Amino acid sequence: MLVLSRKVGERILIGDNISVTVVRITGGGVRIGVEAPPEMVVVRQELKDEMEQREAAARSVPESHP
Repeated sequence: MLVLSRKVGERILIGDNISVTVVRITGGGVRIGVEAPPEMVVVRQELKDEMEQREAAARSVPESHP
């Protein structure tokens, strides 16, 4: 993992198509902006985990047949 220090307004570039900008720093967190091509999925880790849990739960429910 690469760990960097950035100030508000500074960017991190990932390849040629992705940039991460520090938008605001508060006492309890950092607000960042991500610019990426529209075909690239950008999602928070906790949302991805939740979606995967829901998909796994849906797969484990047996289908009922009339």
